[in-house]
Amino acid sequence: MTKASLLIAASYLIGSIPFGLVLGRFAGIDVRKAGSGNIGATNVNRLLGKKMGAITLAGDALKALLPTAAAAWFFREAASRELVTVLCGGAAFLGHLYPVYLRFQGGKGVATALGLFLYLQPFAVLAAVLLFGGVVALSGYVSMGSLAASAAMPLLVWLLGGTPAVVWLATVVAVFVWIKHRSNIVRLLKHEENSWKTRWPT
Repeated sequence: MTKASLLIAASYLIGSIPFGLVLGRFAGIDVRKAGSGNIGATNVNRLLGKKMGAITLAGDALKALLPTAAAAWFFREAASRELVTVLCGGAAFLGHLYPVYLRFQGGKGVATALGLFLYLQPFAVLAAVLLFGGVVALSGYVSMGSLAASAAMPLLVWLLGGTPAVVWLATVVAVFVWIKHRSNIVRLLKHEENSWKTRWPT
């Protein structure tokens, strides 16, 4: 295997690490069997508290940010630097969504996408986070904030001077985030989605 292939494979494996599930196990809770059943920060926050939720958020973000940054550094003088960097970041993101360790049943990817674009386009992330916060505050739905922020990312990346490769990555990430939120979308349309203020997360 080439160095690029090894980095992409390693990025996927790192992205597959289920921080929420691991933290839950330490606390004696299988987060897949409680609350929303999701392994991400929102469910962990509701089940284990804000501290554990914040740690999960950081872990899920870092597992995309670090492989992306590592790829950019290892290929810093190569013509393929951007391509390998984007592929490694994308692989880490897909690792979270479809982790090999959990039979490809993973999270929804919002925090991992956050980490990915914190490296690739930090100002777009700042704008997306502000949009997320505003939508959640107004609607009461974390899922709606996630959907709005992910949908806006390709446009934000483009407006802020992102390269075509990064714009395309943002588009692919947005599509996958929406796919993973399909049950939330159905509940939103039926007015059955739970608010973040209720006991159980969305």
